[in-house]
This record gives sequence, structure tokens and C-alpha cells, in this order.
Amino acid sequence: MRVITYGTFDLFHEGHRRLLERARALGDHLVVGVTTQQYDDGRGKLNVRQPLMDRVRSVEATGLVDEVILEEYEGQKISDIQRLGIDIFAIGSDWAGKFDYLNDYCRVVYLDRTKGISSTQLRDESAGLSIGVVGSGRIARRFVQEARFVSGVDVESVYSRTLANARRFADELELASVHDSYEDLLAAVDAVYIASPHGHHYEQARTAIEAGRHVLCEKPIALTTAEAEDLFARAKAADVVLLEALKTAFLPGFQRMVGVARSGSIGDIRAVEATFTKLVHGGRELAGPEGGSISELASYPLLAIVKLLGTEPDRLATRTIDNGSVDVFARIDLDYPHAIASATTGLGVKSEGDLVVAGTNGYVYVSAPWWLTEYFEARYEDPSRNRKFYYKLEGDGLRYEVAEFASMIRDGSRESFRLRPEESIAIAGMIERARTGSTSFA
Repeated sequence: MRVITYGTFDLFHEGHRRLLERARALGDHLVVGVTTQQYDDGRGKLNVRQPLMDRVRSVEATGLVDEVILEEYEGQKISDIQRLGIDIFAIGSDWAGKFDYLNDYCRVVYLDRTKGISSTQLRDESAGLSIGVVGSGRIARRFVQEARFVSGVDVESVYSRTLANARRFADELELASVHDSYEDLLAAVDAVYIASPHGHHYEQARTAIEAGRHVLCEKPIALTTAEAEDLFARAKAADVVLLEALKTAFLPGFQRMVGVARSGSIGDIRAVEATFTKLVHGGRELAGPEGGSISELASYPLLAIVKLLGTEPDRLATRTIDNGSVDVFARIDLDYPHAIASATTGLGVKSEGDLVVAGTNGYVYVSAPWWLTEYFEARYEDPSRNRKFYYKLEGDGLRYEVAEFASMIRDGSRESFRLRPEESIAIAGMIERARTGSTSFA
């Protein structure tokens, strides 16, 4: 039986070896396709650190492989299977269902991920980063799935206050370990991704920093200026990375949009209007005390405003509609010395989720959903000057923040220009003022 499998095999570790052993056991001839850098870029695999031939040599050195080929383009698997007379296509079970179409050409086998192995066993000392997940909700699930597209990152552990929830989460996503003690999770990993309800962010991030762990924390990183300032001060003192998981900040399209708008090509910016609404009709987001459209959604439009106009507005005013418990619709207006801005948020109500940046020579328009920036336009009085910009967005964007987080840790950087500490602090302060009705920044 001839078997084929594929992978990037970056920073080759024990998990890779065990997958090859399982594939090898399915037949008597094993072919391994190693992805090229161009193919990885095209499929959204980020942060690959080793050159192609180093990865090929690592696969060959196992002694498990009869033949190594290069995977260079989408759709190549069908051609390889037919050309090489393959009987079985084997791949990790985190891809379950994705390659069922190959059953028309050979038998498809999904290999269970290696469970019961510690992250230390899975990683060699060069591979880097073991991340534990705090929380077991929707965003945590997407995080685990997206992190698998970032080379050198292992998400193998989860903590939840409800052990049964953590076990279901780990079983579904094939994680190696489950914890109902936060301290136990911190002892087992290099870093944590915090995806718990907003009111727990500050305490959990502080505890992780005090334990010497790097922290990637979902937005908002804190609900007050004081808490955000304290976290970044603690992270600096402990020499660990603290990064807010505000995914839009790390998207290539959004970064370019900010660059175009601030380059002077549309003149001086005079106004920014950003909207984010979501059809939610129940659950934690609509319950007090931490729920509501401002705490849930305002981080995104405020990010655009801060990136385009700065961290120091003169005044903030908020108008809201509430459900008797939390705000379900809000408009936050900010005055800057030479510009104005508005952030509109809504839960259970839908509006056009676009972004408009008005300048003295033209304007930038980003269509909905602007927070997943793939396309934007620079528009002018003379339509012949209009320009369109397109950028590839992989997945739902979370892999970009994971790649930035991992790169900062690897490179010893403690600040990202894509989202600086002072910007996260400013956004936390704006959310605090919007929720409490405060207007002054004095």
C-alpha cells in the first residue's frame, strides 16, 4: 500500500514524528509532501521560520519516509495521488472532513492528534511557544482552529471554571490537557490566551503576568484606564509580552488602509465614522454588569479612530438605548482639536457596518465588514483619481494576532507598532467613559 501525507514540518518536533509513524504504519511506502513558502503564503500559513530544504532534511532524517516531494500549488494533491499511484491519503484529524473529496481517488484517513503528551514533549527547545486557552466559548474555539495556521505555536491546554466545559472543548478540538485550576494551567504553558468574560480579563491577565507568562488577552483588555495601565506596567516590570487580541489591528488590509489615510493622499483627516452592529438576541452579551454593545463591540470602531486621529481626544459624549440592563445601541462621539469621530455599536440591531475617513482632498471608504479589511477605496472629487486596494484575508483574522504575539515573544520585543500599549489603554479609557457617561479627558 502506498501512503501519502503533507505538511509544513516547520521546527520539526515529536508531534510531527508521531504523525509520520502513524502514516507509515498504514502501508509499506510513504510519500511526504513538504509545502513550499509560496504555497504556505497562499493558504494563509503564517510565521514559518525554517527554509524549505531544512524542513525537507528534517523529514528525511526520521528514516520513516521513502520519498519526499514538494507541494507547490493548490489542487496538487489530486495530481500527486494519481501520478504516484497512491492508495491512502493520511492527514491529521484537525483537518477532518476537509479532504473527503479525495475519496474519489484513494482512501482518506484522518489521524488522531497525539494526546497525552505534554507541550514540553511536543516541542524541541527551538520551537517555542505553548499557549493555554482560558475559556471555552465561541471565540476560544476559533482561536484554537486559527492558531494551527501559525508555525511554532502549540495550543494544547484549556482552563475553564467548569471542568465539564473544558473537557468537551478539549475533546472537540483534540487538546492534550484540561485544567480546572488556573494556576495549574499557568504552570504547564509559556503563555495564555484569555477569552473569558470581560470582567475576568484584568484579574486573569494580572495573575498570568505575576507568574511570568506572556498574555494575549481578548478585547477589551480591561474595562477601566487604571486597570489597563496597571497591566501594562506589570508586564513591563516582569519583561513579558502583553498584547490585546484586537484582531483588526493586525490585518494587512487594515494596516495599509491606515497608512493610505494618514499619508496625506486624502489631505488632512477631518472625520472618522465607524459602525459595528451584531444580531444577538440573548446570552452573556446582553446581560449586566459587563455586557452591552459598548463593552462588546466598541473596541473595533475605537481602534480605527485611535489609529487615525490619536489617543487624546478633548471630549467624549455617548447616547445609548438600553434593555433595562445594558446598552443595546450606542453612539460615541469624540472631539479632537481638528477633527471629529463617531463610533456606533449595536446588539440585536443591524446597520451598515462600514468605515468612512473624510479628508480635505478626498476620503477613504471601507465597506462592511470593515473590521475584516480585505478591500477599501480612496475616493476623490474627480472620480478618475479613485483607487481601489485589495488585500488577502485568511480565515477570520485571528491567525494574524497569534503570529504577531509569537513573533514578539521570539524576537524579545515587548511592544507592537500594530497595537501599542498606549492605544490599548486609550481604548479602555474611552470604553470606561462611554459606559459611565463621563465626557471629560482632563
